[in-house]
Amino acid sequence: MTLRKATICQQSVTENEVRLSLLIDPELTDFKGHFTGFPILPGVTQLDWAIFYGQQFLNCPERFKGMEVIKFQEAILPNNRVELTLTWDAEKGKLTFSYISYCDAVVIKHSSGRIKLGAI
Repeated sequence: MTLRKATICQQSVTENEVRLSLLIDPELTDFKGHFTGFPILPGVTQLDWAIFYGQQFLNCPERFKGMEVIKFQEAILPNNRVELTLTWDAEKGKLTFSYISYCDAVVIKHSSGRIKLGAI
């Protein structure tokens, strides 16, 4: 079996925003080769999930048109629990994403940015 998505533990969906609590399974296919002995979740996977869940929960368009202010700040490791927040601005055609986690009361920012999407 090929495992490509994290386990959704909780979800909260409104008209323009979704918050997903994700458990990062160590068996994810995307960890293979990235990197041997110290697996981290690839940035391209984080972008893929943002687009996928934006389309699934917020009905974002399928066509990728670019990215803005993408930042990868802290690695996401196997067995981490992270919160993915997605906000869709239909007027601007921009999906804003943010991956964070918590260590005690400290917020850890993993990655964030905006993805431009439009009609085909």
